[in-house]
Order: sequence, then structure tokens, then C-alpha cells
Amino acid sequence: MNRIFVCSIAIFVVYIGWKVNDFMVKPPLPEVEDKWWGPGTPRKVDNPIRNFTIQIPDEVLEDLKYRLDHHRSFTPPLEGIQHQYGFNTNLLKKIVDFWRMKYNWREREKYLNKYPQFKVNVDGLDVHFIHVKPDKVPEGVKVLPLLLVHGWPGSVREFYDILPKLTTPREGYDFVFEVVAPHIPGYGFSQAAVRPGLGPEHIGHMFKKLMEKIGHKKFYMQAGDFGHIILQHLAIWFPDSVLGFHSNFCVVMTPTSYIKHLVSAISPSFPWYVRPDHYDRVFPIKEKIGSRLRETGYLHIQATRPDTLGEYETKNRFDFTIKTMLR
Repeated sequence: MNRIFVCSIAIFVVYIGWKVNDFMVKPPLPEVEDKWWGPGTPRKVDNPIRNFTIQIPDEVLEDLKYRLDHHRSFTPPLEGIQHQYGFNTNLLKKIVDFWRMKYNWREREKYLNKYPQFKVNVDGLDVHFIHVKPDKVPEGVKVLPLLLVHGWPGSVREFYDILPKLTTPREGYDFVFEVVAPHIPGYGFSQAAVRPGLGPEHIGHMFKKLMEKIGHKKFYMQAGDFGHIILQHLAIWFPDSVLGFHSNFCVVMTPTSYIKHLVSAISPSFPWYVRPDHYDRVFPIKEKIGSRLRETGYLHIQATRPDTLGEYETKNRFDFTIKTMLR
């Protein structure tokens, strides 16, 4: 009986070790295929890099103004409630009033056009990007190409304040950046895919092609949020193209990371997972998971029913505004 028990334990341990080894083994990278994400069938396109200027038609602005001026009254929030159940309509009313009476799109349009902008077709989609080169580079200063990618919900507008700092030579530094900041397909002025399946790995491949079209076979990268996930795939698939990768929103989603997270929930003192001064960022795990579920309600419906939401939000600017501000 003891032998049977010992043999059973040994078999169980071997099985667990085998499964853990499966988790630890680095799988081979799949082949990266060229795919066509634009309308129709794959074809060669006349593909020069084209200048682009933001210029919203007057009729679009007039339509928006009409909708703002003729919106229905908002339902008051429950007493004593701020944003616990969603966006507070008292604040929304103030925002809409500002939008109607004070906001000047044409002034903002001039500001958004302050940097050189372009479009180029990549895998069937017109990708919009900002391209800022340094001016009057002193002798001996290297110009480093930098791919700068935004997150969700976001746009290249996030980078307007930092672009001069990145592209202006500074005393004491022997380098300066040439910045390429594209809109992710479906964001801003970049064309959206017309068929399902466009994921971060494909977008990373597209951005590599974009940099090559501009003339950079090797480049540095910076991104956060969803942009990090895109460039993470680019770095894994095309390491020879990446001179360096910095992120302000690092994401690790490997099987071993999940196992460590769960084990550490039992005993947070494990030194190999979380630094003591970071415990409050990760634990208690039940509280963190609950918070994540409460704050990502938008994610589930957007991931599963984008057509329903997209059609409604195209017609209803208030709903689009609320969802963006809530995120």
C-alpha cells in the first residue's frame, strides 16, 4: 500500500513538473504573414507618402452644432452620487454648454496642424502619422529615429507638448530624435480595417513597414497602454529592427506571471515577485480584481458588440463623449 502511495505521489510530481516545464518553455514564433486589411482583394496600390492637413468640412461642424443645441434634457443623478454609477450628468451638462458656446474647433484645428502630417497606404489601409525632424542639427550630434505610439483612448495629440523637447538639440547631449508618431488604424485619421482579425501583432508589422517606407530600417520605440502591446509584438517579431524600446506602461501576460501572481496572493512576502514598497499596488488580490472588473465594464461590450456601439455613438456625440471621458 505504501509503495502504491509513493508511486502515485511520484507520478503526480512528475506530471506537475512536466506541465510547469510546458509553461516555462518558450514557444517558437509563428510566421508573420502579409495581410490585406483594406477594401476589396489584395492589390498593388500607388503608394507615395502624401501630405495631409486636418480640415473638417463646415457641414460636419454645422451638424454637430445643431445636435448640441437640440439635445434632450439629461436625467439627474441619484442624490449623493458622483461617478459611482457612471458619468455624472450634472458635470456633463457643463461640458456640453462649454462645447456649444465656447469651444472653437477652427482654432483647435490650427493647433493640431502645427506639425507636419502625412498619410501612406500600408497593407491596404491609409495610415496617418506625424513626422517631425530636428532643425539645425549641430555637427557631431546624432539624429535617432523614434517610433512613438499612443494608447487607448488616445491619439497623437498626446505628444504635442513633448515633441519640441525630443526634436530640439540641447547642450550637453550628443543626440536628438526624429519622431514618427502614427495613429493606430481606426484611431484619429488612420483608416480602420474592413474585416476582423487586425490585432496588435499585425499593427506592429504595419508600423515596421511604415518606418521602412520613411527610410528607417532600424529605430527606437516608445509607447504606453495599447501602444505598448503593439510595439511589444514588433520587438519580439523583428528584434533586428529595434535599437531600443522604452515603455511607460509595461504589460506581462505569460502563464508563469499569472502563477506567480496567484502564489504571491497566498504569501505576498515572496521576494522574487513584488518589492515590499509595491505591495499596495498588487495586493490584496481580491480587491484589485474587483476594482478591475468594476472599472472595465466598457471593455466587455466594446470587445463583443462594437458594431452596435459604433453605430449608436456615431449618431450620438454625447454618448461617445461620456464613454471617452469615463475611460
